[in-house]
Amino acid sequence: AIGDKRLGSQNTDGSGSIRQFYKPMRRLGATARHMLEMAAAEIWGVPVDQVSTKQHAVHHADGRKLDFGELVAKAAEQDKPKRSKLTYKSPEDWRYVGQDHAIVDLHAMTVGQAQYGLDVKFEGMKYATIAHCPVLGGEWKSYDAKAALAIPGVERVVEMQVAQAPYQFKALGGLAVIAKNTFAAIQGRDALQIEWEPGANASYDSDAYRKSLEEAVNQPGDPYVDKGDVDQALKDSARTFKADYYAPHLSHAPMEPPCAVARAREDGCEVWAPTQNPQAVQQTVGGALGLDPDQVTCHVTLLGGGFGRKSKPDYCAEAALLSRELDAPVQVIWTREDDIRHDYFHSVAAMHLEAGLDEGGRPQAWLARTAFPPIGSTFNASADRGGAGEAGMGFTNLPFQVPNRRIEAGQAQAHVRIGWLRSVAHVYHIFAVSSFLNELAHFTGRDPVEYFQGLIDDPKDRLSRTLAHCVQRSNWGEKLPKGRGRGFAANESFGSAVAVVAEVSVSEAGDLSIDRVDIAIDCGLAVSPDRVRAQMEGSVLFGISLTRFGEITAKNGAIVQGNFDTYPVARMGDTPKEIHVHIVPSQGPLGGVGEPGVPPMAPAICEAIFQATGKRIRSLPLSRQDLSWS
Repeated sequence: AIGDKRLGSQNTDGSGSIRQFYKPMRRLGATARHMLEMAAAEIWGVPVDQVSTKQHAVHHADGRKLDFGELVAKAAEQDKPKRSKLTYKSPEDWRYVGQDHAIVDLHAMTVGQAQYGLDVKFEGMKYATIAHCPVLGGEWKSYDAKAALAIPGVERVVEMQVAQAPYQFKALGGLAVIAKNTFAAIQGRDALQIEWEPGANASYDSDAYRKSLEEAVNQPGDPYVDKGDVDQALKDSARTFKADYYAPHLSHAPMEPPCAVARAREDGCEVWAPTQNPQAVQQTVGGALGLDPDQVTCHVTLLGGGFGRKSKPDYCAEAALLSRELDAPVQVIWTREDDIRHDYFHSVAAMHLEAGLDEGGRPQAWLARTAFPPIGSTFNASADRGGAGEAGMGFTNLPFQVPNRRIEAGQAQAHVRIGWLRSVAHVYHIFAVSSFLNELAHFTGRDPVEYFQGLIDDPKDRLSRTLAHCVQRSNWGEKLPKGRGRGFAANESFGSAVAVVAEVSVSEAGDLSIDRVDIAIDCGLAVSPDRVRAQMEGSVLFGISLTRFGEITAKNGAIVQGNFDTYPVARMGDTPKEIHVHIVPSQGPLGGVGEPGVPPMAPAICEAIFQATGKRIRSLPLSRQDLSWS
């Protein structure tokens, strides 16, 4: 849909579509039905309780019917009913809710008729690629415009103002090469021979930064939670256990890199883009051009993959600025290398956990610290600690009670743009906390599932029930030979509970195969079960990608990775032989499904590797680990 504030938030981040819109849409449908029935009853001169709706028409008991289209004008004249007067279908009468249906654009996708961002074309359109400084905040010292203009099809080189912190969703800026076609624009950019002045972030180095994060979490930090007397409880505990965990920066790496077409006018601008947030496009482009957001029209194409990246419309601002400069429609295209090297990266994180256990092995003291460059740094350059919102994604919101707990934040200054990626801070926090709980289970000689279930006070708890549902349908408990193992993890996020059981094989040489994944979700009513299954299957593969391969590193301020050769994603050979999705029947609150399946994948896989090899994984990705055994 075109961006329009009258529609409410159109942002598809945060797994919120069903949670936000199911009830309002149901009320809307019931209201429309009531008004259509009132209109038909008025036309026929009968009481409204003698009419009913079915198959796009209002029916009378005597066989008369009026199609909805015939009633629209009359229905619009009716008084809107109060919510208390609305009636709803009972579940046994549902024809769409809770049923499987093909998605509406499936045919267009299948036959190549679907329109993605790169498919948008206009007469007289210019094509642009932009050379951004390899180091965030850096600027050019010199470049060879003549060399670029010598490329056939290149028409112009445009200097764009370089953005400075806070970066927000502003155009990064740099040197834009304008051409008659994409290939010429890319060749022209390659010919510029730019000498860069890298600026303040030139010293950013991933290895050194990791050490600083690990130092930060091994000393006192700023408390998110401080309950009881943790220090004394640790001293008084029968046993104590501690561990450190690490997860690197990640890139979204959508299949279609960022791109946008803009057509700017003096009094407004139109944008065509694959975006998750058309209203953010209106605000960002409006800000860049000095327009009111209402003067910006955003036409949304199919996304081509987003995972959070395409809710940040910096690339739309680039297209709009160039369109105004050139007085022509402009398509800005990011290459794969542009996308991976200039992303809003998912935070790198270090985490430290300590537990003091009673005689039965239950935590009586819990000390946890996390350090990561926060998303807030993108909007406030001085932000150097994760906020309560990010900490509440799997770190401060434990699924069980501990009488003495202190949870703290360590300092972490951002040197790249930080943004949300599918499931946000749950990715690293659930990896750490779930892995730690699995380690505690082994430390106390318990089965990990039994240990976890024992920590949850209420066996009817949503998470507990979801885990039980998953375990019962997996092969948990079945003995496996050396070199094969199973692991589990469970968490709640975005209003849903998810549990995963992963089964792996590891050869003596260390070759990993993820053989089977069972994933269960309680998302309340599954409005579209096929979409829930698809999201869970996608979450499994996304989680495998992050766990096995996901790692963005920096050297001298510049991102090392640039394409799928250096930033791999899971392919067919990495896909489990079996993926079993279990939707838990539930009357619980509506939850999201796009993100909750991702976080438990890493700890479940790592626990399975431990069961298979005896090797404990506390740092991601797995491609960095030696999994060999004998």
